[in-house]
Formats: sequence, structure tokens, C-alpha cells
Amino acid sequence: MAKPFHLNTPLLESVGMSKRAGTTVYLKMENSQPSGSFKIRGIGHFCQQLAGESKGVVCSSGGNAGMAAAYVARQMNIPATIVVPSSSPQLVLQRLRDQGATVKTVGRVWDDANAEALRLQRTEGLTYVPPFDHPLLWHGHASVIAEVAASLGPSERPGAVLVSVGGGGLLCGVVQGLRDAGWTDVPIVAMETAGADCFNAAVKAGRLVTLDDITSEAKCLGAKTVCKKAFEYSQCSELTIISELVTDQQALHAVETFLDEERVLVEMACGAALAAVYSGLVRRLQDEGRLPALLGPLVVIVCGGSSIDMEQLTHLKHKLQA
Repeated sequence: MAKPFHLNTPLLESVGMSKRAGTTVYLKMENSQPSGSFKIRGIGHFCQQLAGESKGVVCSSGGNAGMAAAYVARQMNIPATIVVPSSSPQLVLQRLRDQGATVKTVGRVWDDANAEALRLQRTEGLTYVPPFDHPLLWHGHASVIAEVAASLGPSERPGAVLVSVGGGGLLCGVVQGLRDAGWTDVPIVAMETAGADCFNAAVKAGRLVTLDDITSEAKCLGAKTVCKKAFEYSQCSELTIISELVTDQQALHAVETFLDEERVLVEMACGAALAAVYSGLVRRLQDEGRLPALLGPLVVIVCGGSSIDMEQLTHLKHKLQA
């Protein structure tokens, strides 16, 4: 078995968040992965399985999946082409180039970039690396929960897992990981921002929904349609998946509070999960009886993110306070 590309990341107790939540909060620090986010788990596993003899990989990504694909391709000594939408910040494009990737900007949203990536797969014979919708990705992402289980030990289990949802890849991995750990009764709080809420829209409609547009600033949550498997899990009676939304302002406030209290800068997509604690949402779910009043430890997947720096943070603050 080849050595994985991802790291076993720290599981840290947050005193500030624990105080707010009224129960212990553990942070699974996926921001410390070599590519900056959890994406390397699934994409690393995918590439090890499928891209060994490849002419190169192509990935469509507004940021983190592309960073993971570029990093893995560099480790494997194969070329990487990353297709990004025009909404991607310049710093992301530079970081992709620094990893040795060829960067193409196509279209306005992820779906446009993805169509171009699929075209390059056909015309240039590249291995297409899907950002979130593939069983090999979910299998790789499931390792995040296996590590949580190992860190907590046999006597402790989570009261709930808090996770951000974009296309649904991490959510599918978390479900798979909970099943592997024998924790299917542990509720998942699936967080999105309003305006990048394809999972919540599907849950409400009872079917897959394609959003007209991505209007949230949390661009890395910006898939117009959630993957089918994530929606199927939301309808599954053996699982408890609570789909909730926060505003962009709440997600940004969570990013700023996290930076102040934990001294770590994450992007707004990650802020959506953090906002479940910072905005009081977890307490509200307890008041509504949707989470137990006596709640075991919360595990927050700090998914990370490469599309943020101080300049981008200042830009977001000005834009969202306008």
C-alpha cells in the first residue's frame, strides 16, 4: 500500500468554542494539510488508484481541489492542468502555479470550468480528477473520521460532527467514516452559506436541485448541484443529517473570531461550519430538540482553504459590510 499524501492532522480542544457551545469542542485541523485543506485525502487516494500511468491530470476547481491535485501531481511527477472559474482570487492562481500546475481560467462559475476540464479529458487524454463526486474521493475523505476515532479513543464518541458542504464530497466521506467507526447514530450538522446552498435546496425540495447562480462570497462552496450520493444520504433513515444555513456575514464573522481566538486563518467556506458554534446555531438546535440537550463533544471539521490571505479578508470585510 503506497504511503498516503495526506497527514494525520491534530484534533485540538477549543476552550473558547467549548464555552460558547456548553460542551467540549474538538477541532480537526485539516487546514494543516500540505495542500491547505482536507481535499488532499480524497484526491490523493484517487490519484494513487487511477493516475499512476497517466499523461497528466486535469481538475476543475475554484481553489482547494485544484491545490490538492496540483500538489499530488507534483509529488507523482506528472503534469497538472487546473481549470478555474473567473471568480477565483489571484492568490489561488499564483499558488497553483507555484505547485507547477498549468492554470486555465474558463467561465464564471465552477460548472463552466468543469465542462472545460471534461473536454480536456476527451481531447488530450488527461486523467480527470473530480473535485467532489466520486467514491474514491469519499473513501479517502473517510480517513478524517478514522483519525478522530483513534484520537478520542474507545471510551469517547462525538455528540455531533459539524461540516461545511459545497459539492458534498466531504459530507459523503464523513458519513462513510462514521459507518466505518460504528457511529451512524452520531448526527451530522451540514453547514452552507445562503447563496451557495445546493444541499439545503435539495433537502427542502426532496430532490436534486440546480441553483440558478452562486451569490455567496464563499466561492469554494459554489457548486450549483450537490452530488447525488450526498442527497441520498440526507434521505436515509439510519442517518441524522441536519442541513442548516448561515449568512455570508455570519461565516465571515466566524473566520475573524477563529483568527482572533485560535490564531488560524481559514476561508469563508470553512467559516460556515465554525459559524454553527459562533452564531449560536448549535444551541438553537438543542432548544428545538433536534440535537440532544446533554450533548457529547462536538467535532468541527476545520476544512481549511487556500483562497484566503489578509488582503482577501479585508476585501471580504469591505464587500460584506457595504
